[in-house]
Amino acid sequence: MELYVERGFDETTVAAIAKRAGLTERTFFRHYADKREVLFAGAALLQQLFVTTVTDAPPDMPPVEAAMTGVVAGGVLIQERRAFACQRYEIIAANTELQERELIKLASLSAALAATLRRRGVGEHPADLAAEVAIAVFKIGFERWVADPVHLDLPQLMRESLDELRVVTADTETGRPTTVAAS
Repeated sequence: MELYVERGFDETTVAAIAKRAGLTERTFFRHYADKREVLFAGAALLQQLFVTTVTDAPPDMPPVEAAMTGVVAGGVLIQERRAFACQRYEIIAANTELQERELIKLASLSAALAATLRRRGVGEHPADLAAEVAIAVFKIGFERWVADPVHLDLPQLMRESLDELRVVTADTETGRPTTVAAS
């Protein structure tokens, strides 16, 4: 991470990473497929946390709420490593290739959430929608958290983002979710 900050992602070589870590390049490649994976190594752990938390949610919990239990648990984990998370975000934001890889990671997290919701008995399309909503809330909450060095409660920002989504999708007269008329 230090090298990515000092030199930039593109200018940092695997040889430099290995040297800084006191490893050989061969040892580096035993742990990572390439230098991008240093930034994405925690994705499997995050996905497992999402899946386990949603699996353990009360069976009568609505799909979006169940999916949110997973992303909020992920927020708690990420919050514990704020400095790393913020550095990682800045490195990814500065590189188009890494942004694409981040989108793939988010899509994988959404797919895992949707599959978990389906195992809970949620239909295919509602499960996909609930998972995508949860990931969008996760992403927006995270971006707000990174941008605000004073606000330290990532799970709260995620919950607030979901509340804001509810507001923007509510019928202004009834306060209930808006329905879309078929054309």
